Amino acid sequence: MPMKIPQSIQERWQNLTPSDDFVFSKMMRNKAICKGLVETLLGFDIDRIEYPEEQKSIDIAMDAKSVRLDVYVKDDKDTVYNIEMQTSPQSYLPKRSRYYQGMIDLNLIEKGELYDKLNTSYVIFICTFDPFNNGRHVYHFENRCIDDPALALGDETHKCFFNTRGTDAIDPKLDQVLTFLDTAMPVNDDNPLVEAMSSELARIKSNTEWEAEFMNLYLRDKEKYQQGVEQGILQGVQQGIQQGVQQGMQQGMQQGMQQGMQQGMQQGEANGKAKEQLEIITRMLGQGLKTDDIFLYTGIPMDRIAEVQRILKKH
Repeated sequence: MPMKIPQSIQERWQNLTPSDDFVFSKMMRNKAICKGLVETLLGFDIDRIEYPEEQKSIDIAMDAKSVRLDVYVKDDKDTVYNIEMQTSPQSYLPKRSRYYQGMIDLNLIEKGELYDKLNTSYVIFICTFDPFNNGRHVYHFENRCIDDPALALGDETHKCFFNTRGTDAIDPKLDQVLTFLDTAMPVNDDNPLVEAMSSELARIKSNTEWEAEFMNLYLRDKEKYQQGVEQGILQGVQQGIQQGVQQGMQQGMQQGMQQGMQQGMQQGEANGKAKEQLEIITRMLGQGLKTDDIFLYTGIPMDRIAEVQRILKKH
């Protein structure tokens, strides 16, 4: 018997926009749309695209931080494009792009190969916020000489940040595409790429298997959150007991044990919950959930959600 999907998750599913990581990854499986998006973002034509892997994972060493790339494609000239959707402001986003670039390069050549085998590469972040607060829609970076800005390094690496809510004047078709990615609302009927993405979005939402996959991912995240809370409480209890014993040795075994255990239970539970709440709120805000939805799904108090949201906006 098929699993019954809760109404709240069904509504969340139907209201998703392409800025949601899950939907964006599914939409980019459509080669024509993915190719059209790359061409529109970067302003040049490509003959075709290939998918070396879907949501490529790169693990260079066992003890190194791995990278999971949302969209990883290459064109007929072997230029590599990594496209990421970003809905949560992060102060470390530029360094994240640097890390992604480095990991992609390490993945492109084997030990002992010549450096000229490194492909031209683009690391692209599509943001539903202004990553540099300059009002621009497009921030395209490449390595250049500080003393002679006209002199490019020539390493053929590019880092591009697109702001869906920019205020400067850009090509209307690019503006329409960025707006649709953010809101899922077409602003012009004469844009084939937007029309194709709109149709693809409807097709994705009508796919019951993908809806079930989305639901399972959501429930898994919720379960991990609950497990984290329980683990935090347990660790807090253990720390509280240890603290209570230490205090009891100084102030008297009986009194110290009672006070230490009681304070440790309370402090440990509060610290554990606060840490896990911070992680789950940050993740859900990054997925584009509203504060009301986060409260509905997790039961976390609204003032705690608002507090985390304020902290994230500052950073």
